[in-house]
Amino acid sequence: MILAAETNEGLAQLSNELVYASMAVYTLAFLAHITEWVFGSRSKVGRTAAALTGAKDAAAPATVSVRVEGAGGTTVLDRPKVVTRSAAGTRDVPDGPGAAGGTVKGDLYGRIAVSLTVLAFALEAAGVVTRAISVQRAPWGNMYEFSTTFSTVAVGTYLGFLLAKKNVRWIGLPLVTTVLLDLGVATTWLYTDSDQLVPALDSYWLWIHVSTAIFCGAVFYLGAVATLLYLFRDSYENKLANGGEPGSFARSVLERLPSAASLDKFSYRVNAAVFPLWTFTIIAGAIWAGDAWGRYWGWDAKEVWSFITWVGYAAYLHARATAGWKGRKAAYIALIAFGCFLFNYYGVNIFVSSKHSYAGV
Repeated sequence: MILAAETNEGLAQLSNELVYASMAVYTLAFLAHITEWVFGSRSKVGRTAAALTGAKDAAAPATVSVRVEGAGGTTVLDRPKVVTRSAAGTRDVPDGPGAAGGTVKGDLYGRIAVSLTVLAFALEAAGVVTRAISVQRAPWGNMYEFSTTFSTVAVGTYLGFLLAKKNVRWIGLPLVTTVLLDLGVATTWLYTDSDQLVPALDSYWLWIHVSTAIFCGAVFYLGAVATLLYLFRDSYENKLANGGEPGSFARSVLERLPSAASLDKFSYRVNAAVFPLWTFTIIAGAIWAGDAWGRYWGWDAKEVWSFITWVGYAAYLHARATAGWKGRKAAYIALIAFGCFLFNYYGVNIFVSSKHSYAGV
């Protein structure tokens, strides 16, 4: 007979304090990101409009030289430069200079924001690890623990992209904002005292199944942010291409983002990369259900919505490979799929009674 380990209340309290400390530092990172955008140069904007109109400057249209062979010899003609559309359905325009807009002051605040995000991530990760040590088990036995681990992995993935020299600092502000919301909900409404697992969760599959679900959700989240920004940026580019005049706020913000094509490509790549792991997550859950409940699939609400999420992302990937469903249409499917993931976590756990409902939340 295996006796359940006792809860170390001191470490559990330390875990709570570390999470609260991370929220304070995330708040400072949020303010630093806001300052980065405010101090970002507006002198760098306008490149999208120039690219879409084929202009060398505000007055002169860009041209290309065309050699025409004829009976009287060779004639060189200047023709307007044609701006093509990418495979994603977005125009070939340069990426924006980023939140700082290329200014020294703006970039300084951006670096401060990233440094604060690193510190907050370290504090939150320490809180997650301390929570695990306090009960000597995986730190995701309830919604509070899942939420804190989820936001930690999301920030860690973002920092991993930065470490790999990927231009993703534009994710920083929406990421920190949603992490603060996630932790606010977790500590206010979802908090559960550090305690031992219910028998159904006391399995090594908890480490395998739930950890992969958390990682997949974190990556899906980054893809959803990129997809949402893609829709805004694509509308901005379309308006410019059709001769419209966006407002000063839209121009100063959206002009700094990567092009719609780059945002679309980023969201597609991260969603496509993690989709096989989500497939594995569902299979691992089915195997665990077989061990715990004697059946691999029982149409439990969590199982059903996990499969619906899988279908949503499968439809998105299929849409990207199907003519006529690229660009905005595929983006809408991706957002619906991520909405299914969110409902699978919050909606099913809170509003639906199922075998996956533990500790009240």
